[in-house]
Amino acid sequence: MRLHPLTSLAFAGSTAVITTAAASWPVSLAVGAGALALSAAGGTARRLVPAAAAVLVPLGLSLLIVHGLSFPEGRTVLAQLGPARVTAEGLAFAGERAAQLSAAVLALLVFSFSVNVPDLVAALPSRGVHGRFGFVLASTLTLLPAITAQAGRIRQAQESRGLVIRRGLLHKVAAFRLQAIPLVLSLVEDAGTRAAALEARGFSRPGPRTSYREVPDSVIQRLLRMLLVGAAAVAVAWRLWPAGAGG
Repeated sequence: MRLHPLTSLAFAGSTAVITTAAASWPVSLAVGAGALALSAAGGTARRLVPAAAAVLVPLGLSLLIVHGLSFPEGRTVLAQLGPARVTAEGLAFAGERAAQLSAAVLALLVFSFSVNVPDLVAALPSRGVHGRFGFVLASTLTLLPAITAQAGRIRQAQESRGLVIRRGLLHKVAAFRLQAIPLVLSLVEDAGTRAAALEARGFSRPGPRTSYREVPDSVIQRLLRMLLVGAAAVAVAWRLWPAGAGG
């Protein structure tokens, strides 16, 4: 059975919410492993892993620095450098938050790399979502591939004109500086072209719309989406209930 794009979105969103609400190492690790397995089975692992690393590595390091060095509840001091204290409790808290964040990001990235964007854009207005939101969502999902492709074309054009990129970080940074300006200008020009084309087609006008693209849906999947959204709401309520009861 082919999943409706909104069903895939409900799976990814509810998984991220439930994993965050659970705040459990086993749940986070299981969700992360499941997301990687799904990505490998779908053939998107080569794109997903670098994207996940670009997001999670700086966030994970920031969590380790903030909570590992300055965790107020930390009692087991592993190392101390002036006012900064590395505590076992701080490292455990940072690791737990990093695992939750990794699971949520991986679940959402699996959706973004596997969903059929035209089907998603066609399905949203049929559920009463404004067309502008659908276009913004589709642009967000396709932004990274578009930037990568455009950067590759600019690099090939510059290399054909004599640009030589030598080995080493400094040379690559210098080459990127030369490529960044035409990349940004081309993206701005492309955004203006798209805006003019959408306006010419009456994209911002109110009123009912028709679509040439039909996305099949079923009662079972609609019920499944309701159950997933309900499960996410229950997980959030369960997580907040002890805090509210204790206050």
